[in-house]
Amino acid sequence: MSYFLFKTEPDVYSFDDFLRDGETVWDGVTNPTAVKHLREMKPGTKWIFYHTSDERTAVGTGAVVSVDPGNPKVPIVRVKVGRRLKNPKTLAQIKAEKLFAGSPLIVIGRLSVVPLTEEQWEWFLA
Repeated sequence: MSYFLFKTEPDVYSFDDFLRDGETVWDGVTNPTAVKHLREMKPGTKWIFYHTSDERTAVGTGAVVSVDPGNPKVPIVRVKVGRRLKNPKTLAQIKAEKLFAGSPLIVIGRLSVVPLTEEQWEWFLA
């Protein structure tokens, strides 16, 4: 099983929007490293929904439904909503957690799709 964190501007597409829609296509990704991570995903891949901007908080979960590699620039990744996190985690909390030392989430702050370890995934759910 693989795990990721997806970042989004809440005024562009928030977790409330995702809850309303239930399923969507994750698009707008242009960073080559983030695109590489999208290409690695498979149906069932789990991910954390993270609000950027002033909020800077992990707020919910989702899962990959399908990955269509047909687009030569960015794969079309269809995702479905999971649930709101019981305990949303702020960027300050994430940075203070040893599990994230060296994580691209901290080291490459502008990366919009970030791989997570199983331990990091579990930490977000706690």
